[in-house]
Amino acid sequence: MPNTKTSASPSMKHLMQGMQVRMVASQVSMRPGSQTLEHAATNVKEELGNSASDLAKTIAGANMTSDSVVDSGETSFFGITVKVASQVPGPIMVLGLTGGIPYIGASAMTVYTARQAGMASMDMIHTMDPGVASTLLDQALNLQVTYGAVMLSFLGALHWGFEMAAYGGHQGYARLALGTAPMLVAWTSLGMQPMEALAIQWLAFTGLWYADSKATIHGWTPKWYSQYRFYLSILVGVCIIGSLAGTSYFGPVAGHGFLSHELDMLREERKRAIPNKHGMLPGPVEAVPAGPEAEYYTRIHNRSKDQEKSESSA
Repeated sequence: MPNTKTSASPSMKHLMQGMQVRMVASQVSMRPGSQTLEHAATNVKEELGNSASDLAKTIAGANMTSDSVVDSGETSFFGITVKVASQVPGPIMVLGLTGGIPYIGASAMTVYTARQAGMASMDMIHTMDPGVASTLLDQALNLQVTYGAVMLSFLGALHWGFEMAAYGGHQGYARLALGTAPMLVAWTSLGMQPMEALAIQWLAFTGLWYADSKATIHGWTPKWYSQYRFYLSILVGVCIIGSLAGTSYFGPVAGHGFLSHELDMLREERKRAIPNKHGMLPGPVEAVPAGPEAEYYTRIHNRSKDQEKSESSA
């Protein structure tokens, strides 16, 4: 009987090599300690690779198949990320990233105007009035808050689109509520102080990504949606944290971004400049009958001054 030689396919050889590396680390890890530095390095490398792979799966919503890696010897973070990112349709990727450019610009403008307002309040620049600088800072913050509210509402509305298209089947009120909640949070944030609104929106973006990852796991969205949303949330989160930190650090009052201290000072100056025309007046004031010949019934006078006048005339 002739001898027949069977040759393994390249993919099978690739798999066997990966299993051999895995077995080396597994055999060593079953012992109390690594026998050599080489074995220890293999263990550390494997554990780091597994942790990175788990992180990539979490970002991707753990919704991936065996072909969701590039042709490397392991399911690495880079492999999973690149494969899932390549599945995002080109127009969605381009327009999604382009939509973040105005938000980056708004965040940069917020930090810049905060620095200008801080310098103007300390009289370090003479080309801008402190009141004007504070107004520009407030407008920049409101612009960023408004654009963030629009982004939140849009991301929530996508779930209404998935439901109308019956992607993953009709989910009913659950998916519609998921799409409505971001809009309600965004609308509420518009009535808050800008710094508070940015903090609330940061929590909303983070919470919405978590909900989107769960929706991806349950098949309510495309497989790439969770990872796509993760990087958009990272972009928005960095901008919000940068605006909060920049306004608190460079702003007119360190650590206080609402400018309430400056507003209180302006109110006090107005009170000193404009005399009180109503309310309680301090001092020895007395109301006495005006007399039968007067055109009014009551006369309000300063009792001490009237007594001094009567004594001096006497």
